[in-house]
Amino acid sequence: MTSTATHVGSSFVPRVTSMVGAEELKLMSRFPHRERPSTWEATAVTREEVLERLARPPLRAVEPSAQANRMFGARLLLDWLMTFPGETWQQRWQESPAHGQHIASQGWRDAFAAWARPEGRVSRRETLLVGVLALLCADAVRPDPEFLIGSRSRHLRPALETTRDPEGFARLRASLPNNISAANISSGLKTIAEIMACRGGASEDIVVGDLLLWQSKNPRNSNGRIQLAYTWLRDLGLFPADAPHTLFRISNRTGQLTPADLVDRYELQCRPIRDLLIAYLSHRSVGLDFTTLQALRFWGDLERHHPGIDSLRLPAEVKTAWKVRLATKTVRKRLPDGSFREFTEPRRGAIGIKTQVRAFYLDLAEWAVEDPGQWAAWVAPCPISEAECSGRKAEKQLKARMDQRTRERLPALPTLVKTAHRLLKEATMRLDALNAAPLGSDFSVLGETFRVPRFSNCADGRPIHAWDAKGTRRSFAGEERSAFWGWAAIEILRHTGIRIEELLELGHHSIVSYKLPTTGQTVPLLQIAPSKTDQERLVLVTPELADVLSTVVSRVRGSNGRVPVLRSYDHYERVWNPPMPLLFQDRSGGYLRPLSRATIRRGLDVTLLASGLTDSAGDPLIFQPHDFRRIFITDSILNGLPPHIAQVIAGHDHIGTTMGYAAIYPTDAIEAHRAFIARRRALRPADEYRTVTPEEWGEFLGHFERRKLALGDCGRAYGTDCAHEHACVRCPVLIVHATERPRLVEIRDNLLTRILEAEREGWLGEIEGLQSSLTHAEEKLAQLDAQISRKQESVDLGIPTFREIAARTSGVATPPGPA
Repeated sequence: MTSTATHVGSSFVPRVTSMVGAEELKLMSRFPHRERPSTWEATAVTREEVLERLARPPLRAVEPSAQANRMFGARLLLDWLMTFPGETWQQRWQESPAHGQHIASQGWRDAFAAWARPEGRVSRRETLLVGVLALLCADAVRPDPEFLIGSRSRHLRPALETTRDPEGFARLRASLPNNISAANISSGLKTIAEIMACRGGASEDIVVGDLLLWQSKNPRNSNGRIQLAYTWLRDLGLFPADAPHTLFRISNRTGQLTPADLVDRYELQCRPIRDLLIAYLSHRSVGLDFTTLQALRFWGDLERHHPGIDSLRLPAEVKTAWKVRLATKTVRKRLPDGSFREFTEPRRGAIGIKTQVRAFYLDLAEWAVEDPGQWAAWVAPCPISEAECSGRKAEKQLKARMDQRTRERLPALPTLVKTAHRLLKEATMRLDALNAAPLGSDFSVLGETFRVPRFSNCADGRPIHAWDAKGTRRSFAGEERSAFWGWAAIEILRHTGIRIEELLELGHHSIVSYKLPTTGQTVPLLQIAPSKTDQERLVLVTPELADVLSTVVSRVRGSNGRVPVLRSYDHYERVWNPPMPLLFQDRSGGYLRPLSRATIRRGLDVTLLASGLTDSAGDPLIFQPHDFRRIFITDSILNGLPPHIAQVIAGHDHIGTTMGYAAIYPTDAIEAHRAFIARRRALRPADEYRTVTPEEWGEFLGHFERRKLALGDCGRAYGTDCAHEHACVRCPVLIVHATERPRLVEIRDNLLTRILEAEREGWLGEIEGLQSSLTHAEEKLAQLDAQISRKQESVDLGIPTFREIAARTSGVATPPGPA
């Protein structure tokens, strides 16, 4: 944990202690690592007994030359350790210069060379390392983790695997997935060998704390091998059930902090106020989520700018200065090209912070009535008035900004979609060309020439990268991965309008079916898990969305035909979700893991940069995942979807929230329309709203029976006359049946014949009308063919079968008819 104490003169910057890594520290306390004993059997033996063990299997090397080098190095290292005090080899090792050093450090090697040179001994680097390896295999010494972590030795893992635990390593290899690379296998097994060398025992003796210790001491940029080793050992069932699911990014997570941890981040100087805030957050934690508990931070800013303050009764100048600091902030935004820009802008969340401070003061006053002994001493005048928290102007400004953002991005959406499709197609072509090219050869694709590496570390023998003409290494597998998930995220977000946390929690079981009670037709639906409003909802799967979901399911499905089950991390509540067959998962670093928000945003940024889209100021256009939600709601309402239906689809509690997302259909329009309908009904005669008689109902049904035509049905409104004088081919409301296609073809052919006849006979007055009829007939024929084609297409939605999961088909009972 680090402390950030940067001072910005008049800014609202409370002193904050970072709690990054708090979850790792708690886990290390909960799962302690194995302590190294002071002595054990293998370290208490004599020099001759160590050498005798090294000369017998399984410690004896297979190759005679390797065995000779191992024995020579062991004798030399044992003789050097004999010069240091101690009863065991471990005690002598800890007294030697090697203790506390890395195996590659030059200091202890120089000390060894200084001893060996007067003795006339060979002090080559290889001899020393072979001797260390021999003593580690014999378990004569157990160095500290710092001695081996980061070692590049290629012999440590094979030597310990052969001499110390061949059965355990065999079980590990048998449990590994087939599509993991040889490099990842070697690095993961080497981590296990390091722990065995430093802590003793076999692979099955390793505990969770050992890997947490290695994680804390290992460089942050090379923890992937430790995470691999942890995953393999956990999958073998060697860890308790309450062990963490993964060590991925555990050094960056805070976990669920207690109210005391949340308050102590600000290093408050006034202990009574600190204790009060802890008690207040503890009292409020029952009805609040974890994110809301982190928001109360105003007192840290007050102590930073007004040292010595110790009362909630704030002087007028303190209140005024705090509000001035709160009004603005310095932000640092990242552009799609990776650059950053800093500027000062009004703090949009100022009203929210003021509301929290006002709630804090009012809560204390209310609680003091119920429990004066604990809270009455802290009651003070609230520094925030009710008018300052109304935020009506800020809400209008927010609405205006959201509308402008949506209006600016809605026209750019088709370009973004085309760019995402193009990038995925090009990335797939490059990767396919790389897979088809022999190792060490050159190949050309999309006008570029690349060179394939001569070797590959992948299990299937294929490389994942190549070099272009400039010598730049291009990871085609990484580019294809980024392009695919960027395309999939854009397509699903724009077709559903879901939030990004809901997107990342989509599972294979989220694709469900619904059987229409009237026709029996099965309709695919997408089940959205509860997120912000804790309300589960269903979204209709369109053919375009079905194609995207089918592609995603086909990509993540395993060799057994099932989507692997993974656990995802809830970044809002700081807890792990239960195992689910997530759709947004991919193999990275040798094991499957859920995709993160950063991965989705990186794919989106790459697509935006390639599209060349700019905003009104000429800067690169920035899309956030939530922009697709605003665009979806705006586009749906603009195209006639009732607002209350859009509210249900979006999962909003109030229709006002939905209308706040709509940039072109404001709330005033809905209210005015409702008032207009109410006034119109009040002006109409009352007998228009009477109960329909059986005769009138029969006449109504008979009216539609008389709409049946040769080509289909007439769809004009009830009680209206035909506006086309029964020229049905030209009528836009003619509903053509698929079975009448031959008749429509016959009409089209007849019109062509009549046009030729009119041209031949010079009947110019007939040609214009016949040509209009022909145009409408051809349009209806094209629409009918497209409709028939869509019905005949079959799209694999990846819906699990009954054998895989329990059927979740819902049905709606038909309401009983009149008696």
